[in-house]
Amino acid sequence: MRLMVAFSTDDGERFNDDHFGMAQYFHVYEFSDGKEKLVEAREDVKYQEDASQKHGDPGKAKATSSVLGGIDVIAGRKFGPNIVRLLKKYVCVAVKTDRISDAVQMIHDNIDKVIEAKKQGEDRKHLVLRNRH
Repeated sequence: MRLMVAFSTDDGERFNDDHFGMAQYFHVYEFSDGKEKLVEAREDVKYQEDASQKHGDPGKAKATSSVLGGIDVIAGRKFGPNIVRLLKKYVCVAVKTDRISDAVQMIHDNIDKVIEAKKQGEDRKHLVLRNRH
């Protein structure tokens, strides 16, 4: 099975420090046939919000989703309240590491769990992966 996975980042090497949707970029990797490769970097569309709106605003989820066409899995260090909306479209993976390269390996090592979550559709739960080092 081929999976497209977006990792939230500001610099291409480490995860951003805020919620998934607050990243400057999403680095998209293709996972297929036991291998993974970086296929593109997508710039995040910043949702125009006013000061009265908080994390979890539906518009933020919609703005983030607008740049994630063709993505199956989203991976980040933190997710905000919008995770309930994002889970309807994506497998959400919270990775307990700072480096994108470590997270790529963690998903590789747990690909069966990720595929199973994808098959569950809108009823899926998020996954939490920890580095074994």
